[in-house]
Formats: sequence, C-alpha cells, structure tokens
Amino acid sequence: LKHILPISQQLSKCLATVNTQQVFAALQRHAAPSAVRAISTTAPRHDLMQFFDDKKNWGEQEVKHGRGWTKDDLRIKSNSDLHQLWFVLLKERNMLLTMEHECKEKMELFPSPERLDKVKESMENLEEVVRERNRAYYELETGETGERPGKVVPNELGIRFYYRAFEHVIPKYANRKWNERHKFTFGGSAVWKFLRLYRERLYNEKRKLRNRERNEVVHLLRRFPNIDRETLAQRFPTVDVEKLYKLDKIRMNHSVKSGSSSSST
Repeated sequence: LKHILPISQQLSKCLATVNTQQVFAALQRHAAPSAVRAISTTAPRHDLMQFFDDKKNWGEQEVKHGRGWTKDDLRIKSNSDLHQLWFVLLKERNMLLTMEHECKEKMELFPSPERLDKVKESMENLEEVVRERNRAYYELETGETGERPGKVVPNELGIRFYYRAFEHVIPKYANRKWNERHKFTFGGSAVWKFLRLYRERLYNEKRKLRNRERNEVVHLLRRFPNIDRETLAQRFPTVDVEKLYKLDKIRMNHSVKSGSSSSST
C-alpha cells in the first residue's frame, strides 16, 4: 500500500493536465485491438439536420416520392436487409414527424403528407413479415407459434377484449394485486342494462352506415346511369348494386333522361 499510494497520486496529477480526448487516444494505442470497439456516431457534417428534409424541398407544394413497401416486397428480403430497412424507415418517420411539427409551428403547408402514411404502412408490413417468419420458425422447431398467449375475456362492464398474458413471479392464486385489478367477470342489473343499450347503439350505428351507403349508391345511379357497376360494388361492398339498379325509380329516371335528350335533339 505504501508503494501504490504515491503512484496513484502521481497518476492523478498527470491526468489532471491531460484532456479526455488525449486519454482516450492513449488507451486506444496501448489497448489490444480486439478490446477496443469503434463508437458509432452520426457524421459531424450532418449534425441535427438529419431530422429535417432536404433543403431543396423546403417550401415546395409537393415532393416526389415512391410507393410504400408491400408484404410481397419484404418477403423476399433477408433478415439483415429487413433489419437495416427498419432503421431506414424509422429515420424517415422521425424526419417526417419533425417536418410536420415544424410546418405546424410556422403555419405552413406540409408537402406530400401521404409520405408519413406510406412509411407507417411499410413499418407495419415489415413487422408482420418478421412475425410470420418467427411463427414459422417456432412452429417448425417447437410446434407452437412462439407468440405471447392470450384470449378474449370480458371486463367488468361486459365488453369483450383480447387480453395478452404476462409472466409473473407470483402465481395467479397468490397474486392479490393482480386479481384486484383484473376481474374478468360481470353481473348485476345495471351492467345488463348498459350492455343492452350499448349493443343497441352499435346496431344503430351500423344500420345508419348501411343506409348512408345505400342512399349514396342510389344517388350515383340516378345521376350517372352508365356508371361502372363493378367499380361501384367494390367501392361499396355492403350494398347490392345490381339489386338497386333494377329498381323502378332508377330505371324510370334513366328513361326520363333518355327521353328528354332525344326530344331535345
């Protein structure tokens, strides 16, 4: 200890006169090559400007961009490519969110806002492809999906939802706090009345939506009798377009229009 103490004091005096960069450089020179790892940092010439779009796009009304990544495009990529693409999309999303916030602060128009939707859709597709590969791997190795188990359970108001299971140190029968917060049962006249009114509200919303779509299709068929009915059926899948087209009032409207056009000629 008598020999070590003077050496430590001399070392502290020497380090006090040397800055941090010199110490790090000296450690790199004397350390083994395998023990030193290069620090990954952003290029200093870009600094925080990578959170912003290219300057040539500032003030533009529209920015040229491509389509999003589909699942078919991502399925042919390797795992390393998907890993790199995820961070590219994450960086692009952060840039677009920064530009959107900056345009809102300056009360300016955010050019091509659909870029953000395409990036989010691409990230969702990438997650789905990775989940497909994980499921295939675990089903091949263990016979299970490998995903966190879950089930559809009702809450205290009787509304059903999908609950994902978690791992706990304490067993379920002995975990008092978990049992107090997670009650998957319901009952009582008030709850049943709430469920009846809630289901009635959902039914009325669906009924009104069907009526709105039906009325819109009828309006389009009256105004444009020669409209492409296949495209209209794809646009409104819940409406029977052919049945509405055969209605007397729509055919009568079409005949009145054709008669008026022929008389005018």
